[in-house]
Amino acid sequence: MFLFCYLCFQFCSLQECILSGIMSVNGKKVLHMDRNPYYGGESSSITPLEELYKRFNLQDSPPESMGRGRDWNVDLIPKFLMANDLMGMFEKRRFRKFLVFVANFDENDPKTFEGVDPKATTMRDVYKKFDLGQDVIDFTGHALALYRTDDYLDVPCLETINRIKLYSESLARYGKSPYLYPLYGLGELPQGFARLSAIYGGTYMLNKPVDEIVMEGGKVVGVKSEGEVARCKQLICDPSYISDRVRKVGQVIRVICILSHPIKNTNDANSCQIIIPQNQVNRNSDIYVCMISYAHNVAAQGKYIAIVSTTVETSEPETEIEPALELLEPIDQKFVAISDLYEPTDDGTESQVFASRSYDATTHFETTCNDIKDIYKRMTGTDFDFENMKRKQNDVFGEDEQ
Repeated sequence: MFLFCYLCFQFCSLQECILSGIMSVNGKKVLHMDRNPYYGGESSSITPLEELYKRFNLQDSPPESMGRGRDWNVDLIPKFLMANDLMGMFEKRRFRKFLVFVANFDENDPKTFEGVDPKATTMRDVYKKFDLGQDVIDFTGHALALYRTDDYLDVPCLETINRIKLYSESLARYGKSPYLYPLYGLGELPQGFARLSAIYGGTYMLNKPVDEIVMEGGKVVGVKSEGEVARCKQLICDPSYISDRVRKVGQVIRVICILSHPIKNTNDANSCQIIIPQNQVNRNSDIYVCMISYAHNVAAQGKYIAIVSTTVETSEPETEIEPALELLEPIDQKFVAISDLYEPTDDGTESQVFASRSYDATTHFETTCNDIKDIYKRMTGTDFDFENMKRKQNDVFGEDEQ
């Protein structure tokens, strides 16, 4: 029987798991419920490999060549990024000058501006100043600054410069890549925040069905499960729990590919990320390729997992990702999924029901983090204090575990 009088009730995907940790740290009483028997919802890691075959309704079992099923942890929605840099000699010189400018740029020191007004000069004009070609512009804007469209070209350049600085500083910190990926798959992240929430008093219930969201006077007051009601003052959930409060805004295609080889022309890297900018393939959306391997404890020895994703633009989604699939050949096995994208129809401040957005096609955390910060602000009326959260995490786990 539920005996909780919680201030915050949450249904589980990665965003909700992160928010549960944040809210618990901030003194909220949190009950976290999930209809699934695992953490992370759509962003979970599937293990063993046999479960992945079942999830995609494949009749055959994994072949013996793929090793033990329990050696696999396959992410359904990967999130991290790396990109390949292909330039001619003179282009590299110009690009180097551009990067030096970015590295030295300090918005509080006009001496570093080199004639650029960060609040007025557009990024298009900055690229023109350094005589950068279209391919380099595509690479810089979409792979370094992580923009999904070219709208940024015609607005003041300050935000873009800061995004590129962040990339460069992250690369300098870790050497080979500016990105991190958790061992055993992305499913470790929601578990980590679930642990943080539990330390601060949060309660988790997996494999728990949700029968009804109980409303009174237009506001949420509880959640009914198996005939009993757990009362709450606020509710956070992914779109699948409240179909009447979200709208469809598009689709994403994701193809999980099992390989017996690294991606060609990547120096036999055990992991890499490739972004195919929209302009390079005459599309409106970038195509993303994420590749990880046995080195991350997500696959059997000598095996690789590559995931291709993009926003669906036509009635033939698989045709849209052919440029990426060609990079991966030969492919041992493919798992194709097309997911609807949803966003909330209101901000939740009246009903106190706060829905997250569906995961987009990107293979980095920017849009997910923005969604988390947005929900936090709508729930609390204040901006999320990242530094304070980091200090509290360090108090619990120690800095080395972050």
